[in-house]
Amino acid sequence: MKGIVVAGVSSGCGKTTITLGLMAAFRRRGLRVAPFKAGPDYIDPGHHTTITGVAGRNLDGWMLKKQTNLDIFRQNTSQADIAVVEGVMGLFDGYDGRSEAGSTSQLAKWLDLPVLLVVDARSMARSAGALVQGFENFDPDLKFAGVLFNKVGSPVHLDYLTQALEGNVKMPCLGGVGRNPEIEIPSRHLGLVTSGDHGLGLQMQHALADLVEECMDLDALLDTLPWVSGDTPAPPEKKSASVRIAVARDAAFCFYYPENIELLEQAGAQIVYFSPLSETCLPDNIDGLYLGGGYPELHAATLARNTGFRQAAAVACQNNMPVYAECGGFMALCRSLEDLDGQRHGMVGCFGFTCRMSKRLRALGYREITLNRDTILGPAGLTARGHEFHYSSIDDHDAETVYNASDRSGGSRVVHGFEKNRTLGSYLHLHFKSNPDVPEHFVQACLQYQNERKTFRK
Repeated sequence: MKGIVVAGVSSGCGKTTITLGLMAAFRRRGLRVAPFKAGPDYIDPGHHTTITGVAGRNLDGWMLKKQTNLDIFRQNTSQADIAVVEGVMGLFDGYDGRSEAGSTSQLAKWLDLPVLLVVDARSMARSAGALVQGFENFDPDLKFAGVLFNKVGSPVHLDYLTQALEGNVKMPCLGGVGRNPEIEIPSRHLGLVTSGDHGLGLQMQHALADLVEECMDLDALLDTLPWVSGDTPAPPEKKSASVRIAVARDAAFCFYYPENIELLEQAGAQIVYFSPLSETCLPDNIDGLYLGGGYPELHAATLARNTGFRQAAAVACQNNMPVYAECGGFMALCRSLEDLDGQRHGMVGCFGFTCRMSKRLRALGYREITLNRDTILGPAGLTARGHEFHYSSIDDHDAETVYNASDRSGGSRVVHGFEKNRTLGSYLHLHFKSNPDVPEHFVQACLQYQNERKTFRK
């Protein structure tokens, strides 16, 4: 297998468009593409999945240990011809300004993959040589496949940029991409529009593939990429299914790390997907409920009208079913959700809060939580890592939290984990691979609930 990391000099330079274009072009050539995204983002992996037909995976230097990242990479490249890893932020941007920790460059070295450097070349000519030279020399242990200029104004502009590299850098210029608003993916408050709402149909995929085919020599790039080898970890053992867990999945609830679902299955869960937007009840004979993040605020009116789902979810919470809800899922379990127009929509009502959307970001960053008492996710003292990113907030309250939290620097953070009966809701998205005991405990809580239902029936 071969592999490449697509990295930018900064956020917003166009690396997502280039990544999708490469994936589309490789797949059109008949190559099996393994897609990955550096960092905690859910949206880009969704687009990767649409393009490649393979589940996009997150690799993360803070939420997950080095060996865990390597295991995820190797387990999901065993059948691939090429791996494409989309970076996060700028190439060297990580936790702080002092170290490479959490950066795309660190991940590229862990995976031993060369970097395709994407440079936004607007309003730049000879200065591009100094910029690329700096990136090339900043870390001598990093390997580069080349540089690709994005948002190039004309062939003459690209010629100037190429001249600026001559004699100043070692990496080759692989080409230049012109400005093309027709292939831009629209954005909204949490980032790009999701793959479910912006489907990247075949016409768009061909346009993305054409974009990179026309601007660079893909054959030459593939020839220069090194072969990647490594031991593929043995597939994890999977317990026989003992419980049924309903997982919300639709346009409103679509943020899940694939490993979270897989670890639940390995622990003995049968996953049953359903749509809170269109289904008026929960799936039959379930022992637990998992409501992931997404965009419930964009579908608040539809959720409010679906009284069947709201009542069924409320009954599940009241009856002590284990329910885990994060971010958008937590918002849906509140009493009401107020949109940016001030319209208030009734939600499930498990938690007595009104959740209000804001035009400004309310929280963003990595978090580590420690449980301060026994919960459906584990006993007091258990730790896990995740990410927080939301534009909404809840009423002032005096409700207790089951989470003690810190950020990536170790500083204390207020991240609430609310528990009522066996329902646990929070704005935090946890990555279960940060502590595989979490899904094990959740499945055990579901099994306990199942046994209690059997006893009650007797």
